[in-house]
Amino acid sequence: MNTSTERSGRIGANIRLAVLAVGFGLLAVACTNGNASSDEASAVGVPADGNEPTTTTAEAEPVELISPTETDRPLELSGGVQSSSDGVTVVDGDPRDGLSARVAEATAPWRTDWSRRTVDVDELILGIGSIDPRDVIRPIDVPRFEPIQAATWLDDREPGALVQFNDEVRFYSLSILTQHEIVNDRFGDIPVAVTYCPLCNSALAFDTRVDGRALRFGVSGLLRRSDLVMWDDATTTLWQQITGEAIVGELAGTRLELIPTSIVSYGDAKESFPDALSLSQDTGFNRSYGSNPYERYSSSPVPFLFDGEPDPRFRPLARVVGVALSDTEDGDKAYPFSVISEERAVNDQIGDTPIAVLWGGDTADALDSRRIAEGASIGSGIAFDRRIDGQTLTFSPADDDLFTDAETGTTWNLLGQAVDGPLAGSQLTTLPHRNEFWFAWASFFPDAPVYGSE
Repeated sequence: MNTSTERSGRIGANIRLAVLAVGFGLLAVACTNGNASSDEASAVGVPADGNEPTTTTAEAEPVELISPTETDRPLELSGGVQSSSDGVTVVDGDPRDGLSARVAEATAPWRTDWSRRTVDVDELILGIGSIDPRDVIRPIDVPRFEPIQAATWLDDREPGALVQFNDEVRFYSLSILTQHEIVNDRFGDIPVAVTYCPLCNSALAFDTRVDGRALRFGVSGLLRRSDLVMWDDATTTLWQQITGEAIVGELAGTRLELIPTSIVSYGDAKESFPDALSLSQDTGFNRSYGSNPYERYSSSPVPFLFDGEPDPRFRPLARVVGVALSDTEDGDKAYPFSVISEERAVNDQIGDTPIAVLWGGDTADALDSRRIAEGASIGSGIAFDRRIDGQTLTFSPADDDLFTDAETGTTWNLLGQAVDGPLAGSQLTTLPHRNEFWFAWASFFPDAPVYGSE
């Protein structure tokens, strides 16, 4: 490549990142938590009197909404995880030593125990230029749901996080998650946080119980390796979203329990789970859901606010299915979309767990076009345990996003449901996995194997 071409490429990349930065800033302004004048507060739907923000609802037939968190029924707090100090370093001297000047200034009001850490705190950067940026991007604390069939404001191609847990199925549109990043929810009597980091394209859900208490999570305004850093309002501990690990604070070293989550299209979710619930636009915030604040980000040559050197094996913002089996030694492995989209059905084994990674669908890229529904088709990659009733199955692709197993001849759909044959009605177990960008996977799991590269 000649010098002029290199210069042109760098200029083009810088222009695109500048545009992205403007969009990111506008998102932060739109999501401000009410630290504004009366006029400013009204402009973003936050009344100056401190009451709940205004509500935007689509023009449609009234639908009775379901609000799982609005109940007097107590949570079941006996499960979850116990706090751990694995890998924690306790710093002598100034506990804030190592923080950049900008981060130190922005976090001055926090009561985080900076002396306890599992990472180098100089990796933390300020993603939102605000003194005390916590929850400037507002999480949803009172989620309301509608029957998935009634969510007609969504296009069939629109992506969302599908969570199957505690005998319930819920769909969280990325149209909403890109603007809130965290939904503090409950499934039955279990508190659950559903999270999404647009900069890494990582959607994960967690059981939020630690030491017999339910934690409420928010958006800290900090990033590490471009990934969302969450905070809990009980201890102000900082948590890495992509791993669910507490990295700084009282609970540093603790790792939340992952709940399997998949990024799939609304159409596939609606067809496979017709009785599921879908997160409603009635969030309590005045937002333009369906618009993409990160326009053209996924086609950028470099990730935003990432200080490291991207692993050159794949394009930094190429997608992978990152499987993470916490109960298996060496349980992390990446399956690049560029490989699995050719094979469509991958039969593999991680430790003692036989897995299938299925790819298909017409899922839109949430981080491409200005309107999410118009995003390029990227499909969905989903990881399953390929055992049913003790029998290990071997999958191969069939027509129309269907798959067959060699052992019984049963036909399966993309979401792991047996739709025809001897095992009809069966459901494969979804394994903990992500559809994150390659740069993020390689940064947090640098030694994990990559399918097709062994």
